[in-house]
Amino acid sequence: MTGLDLSFDAPLGEWWPFAFILLAGWLPTDAWRYLGVLTAGRMDEHSPLASLTRAIATSMVAAVIAQLVLYPAGSLAAIPTAARIGAVAAGFVAYLACGRRVLAAILVAEAVLLGAAFLL
Repeated sequence: MTGLDLSFDAPLGEWWPFAFILLAGWLPTDAWRYLGVLTAGRMDEHSPLASLTRAIATSMVAAVIAQLVLYPAGSLAAIPTAARIGAVAAGFVAYLACGRRVLAAILVAEAVLLGAAFLL
């Protein structure tokens, strides 16, 4: 057999899963991070490429938040959908009312979620 030996008798043995995580997870991620650090000083932050990158990153964060609010897992699923959406709305109102302060929005949204969980 001339394939890659992934058994526990392989040279890396029981360390193979950790080596795989290192090679497939950490290394590609850090390569992009280092590339970003190296090119960040030379990029114009108002260029179309920077705007596209910012838009994609923002939309990905929004998608994760929407998934957590609309399709939660674990103990968050016990809180009604209306309360979760209300917490997001209250956090957004606090964000605008407090001069675009993210910490205020997070604290208000958390307070609404904890209040809803406590009342149930």
